[in-house]
Amino acid sequence: MVKQEKQTNFNKLQSLLQELPWYVDEYINHKLRKLSTASLFNYCHDYKIFFNWMISEQLWTGSIKDISLERLENMTVLEVENFLNYLHYQLDNKELTVNRKLSALKSLFNYLQNIAETPDLKPYINRNVMAKIEFNEVKDSMETKATKMEGKILLGDEYEKFRLFVANDYGELNKDNKKLFHFHQLNKERDTAIVSLILGSGLRLSELVGIDLDDLDFSKYCVRVIRKGNKEQFVYFSQVAMSDLQEYLSIRTAKYKVDKTNKALFISAQMGPKGKSRRLTARSVEKLIEKYATAFGKPSLSVHKLRHSFATRYHAEINDVPKLRRQLGHSSIQTTMIYTHIKNDDLKIAVDKMDMPKEQLE
Repeated sequence: MVKQEKQTNFNKLQSLLQELPWYVDEYINHKLRKLSTASLFNYCHDYKIFFNWMISEQLWTGSIKDISLERLENMTVLEVENFLNYLHYQLDNKELTVNRKLSALKSLFNYLQNIAETPDLKPYINRNVMAKIEFNEVKDSMETKATKMEGKILLGDEYEKFRLFVANDYGELNKDNKKLFHFHQLNKERDTAIVSLILGSGLRLSELVGIDLDDLDFSKYCVRVIRKGNKEQFVYFSQVAMSDLQEYLSIRTAKYKVDKTNKALFISAQMGPKGKSRRLTARSVEKLIEKYATAFGKPSLSVHKLRHSFATRYHAEINDVPKLRRQLGHSSIQTTMIYTHIKNDDLKIAVDKMDMPKEQLE
């Protein structure tokens, strides 16, 4: 599934690794079967920032690739704290971003101290400075996060209003603009199916764009996706999503002139007279959601906020956190718990009961 995209991500990761020390390459290889290449690429990007900072601060003279294990072993707490201050005050990273980059460094240093072994069974480093560094305290409580989220997601009857806006109203709004109107007429079934599927399943962006035709099972209202950590899972979707998907599939081949060998579910419009239909990219999906969200009057909406919208609605109607956790593919139930703090008193009146299949509700 999505072999070409996975290979592309793997190649990007390998290219970045060529700029980093050998032990980072070894660590990434150790993590490769446990984490996605996208996550590991972000780790490597964080390491590159850290190593570049070391050189700029004259903590190492030479190239990044040559930074030695001995230098890491002799890092001081003060030096690491200075790096974290650099992230916060000079790069303007938020507390959560600083924590994420610190987590990446902690994981690398832990590997070097407690997992990696020399030929004579000794650890790569004996002293781990990162073990002495504490994460930033994130001040927002779950209630505060939930309150912030409320104004940026769809609530009540906005679910169906936004879906109908994508399906019809956007075209009416732009009927005097031939270019926008024509583009909407071409893509309205596809775009409606995308919005419906996210709002009816809570899929992540990477999961959505990776779907192939063979992954859909309409008889069971589910789709096979590859979740974080390269885990395969069948995820349920709503009847509304199924209806919109079927309508899109009825026009997919004709409108997009799709070659039979192209198994991607969501296809990009052909560009130019000799343009070829291709799998819709993640960035393209982000841009089309941004376009509709802005025109709808809710510019804060994004693919991830649509996922949050699904989760909020699901919790209000189903009220089963473990099942919601599985539906969203969260590794920790604490991540899912934020949706229990979102208050929307009229939600049960405003929307129909979530139409998940019976076996999901039992």
